[in-house]
Amino acid sequence: MHKVSKRLVIGLLALASMTGINALAQDKVKMGLFISSSAMPYFIAKERGYFAAENLDVEGIPLATHPLIVQGLVKGDLDAASNLLSLEGANINALRPNTLKYFSLNCQNKKYQVEAYVVPVNSPIKTLQELKGKRIMSAPGPGNLFVAKGVLKAVGLDEKDYQMQEQQMSVHVGAMQANQFDAAYTVEPLVTIMVAQGIARRLETGLIATHMLGRDDACAVLAGGVMSNKFMDEKPQVAERLARAWARALKDGNTDPKARELLAKHMNTAPAIAPIVPLSYYNMVKDLKPEEINDFQKLVDQGVAYGLVNKKIDVKSMIKSF
Repeated sequence: MHKVSKRLVIGLLALASMTGINALAQDKVKMGLFISSSAMPYFIAKERGYFAAENLDVEGIPLATHPLIVQGLVKGDLDAASNLLSLEGANINALRPNTLKYFSLNCQNKKYQVEAYVVPVNSPIKTLQELKGKRIMSAPGPGNLFVAKGVLKAVGLDEKDYQMQEQQMSVHVGAMQANQFDAAYTVEPLVTIMVAQGIARRLETGLIATHMLGRDDACAVLAGGVMSNKFMDEKPQVAERLARAWARALKDGNTDPKARELLAKHMNTAPAIAPIVPLSYYNMVKDLKPEEINDFQKLVDQGVAYGLVNKKIDVKSMIKSF
């Protein structure tokens, strides 16, 4: 009987192969993307077949700001997001507990550079303190503005000491090239693109770890991969398969330099520049060290004090291990 069953299975698989029919239809997942280097795991998993290997059809939906990603997760239009700002995630969970959970977190600091203040290449400005009285452009959204201002506060500047405007990422290079601003708080790969094109130079990198967490090597968790609680509750097996594919992508992002080639394909990065674009260090939640979770908590606590996060929240309540 066992042999007959085995032959039957083999025959059905052969028939499916010959007729082009998939034995199992792929489960669809809608994932929000904020296009920056921290969205890399999505493109790695998509391009290298890690989603397909888990029988998943993951649709990446680019959105211009993190609040739009949160809105999509709350409404059920999105199941997950590749790189939601941690402070946006903390705030929605404070307002609506159990809206979403981070299953991966990105560490950025002086070694794993993502965010930077840049100035025009010929600017005389040498330090962050010299941004007093200047016109500054910031990456968009409340979370990015909080960090851009929080770094300057840490070096002694009040909000009244400068002018800051948030701008969509798509205009950062052009705005700096046109000298519309004296400085910009921006993220990779735009930082490397500006520097390579001779438009700007790095004023300082690893800002959050150094100035807001107090250590150059701190784990500044500004973004990470999330799934909505609704998605995880309704499709727990799909969520587990998504996490398995994601873990493979994170490993490649951390260890395979060729993964950076996807920056050229998906983020308007010249092929010659892509290999030198810095990336954050990607962690599945299950691999986080206690001090990295503490760093995450410290940043969120600052968001609470600033008023960006509605009330105090334990970050352990908004992370999930797979």
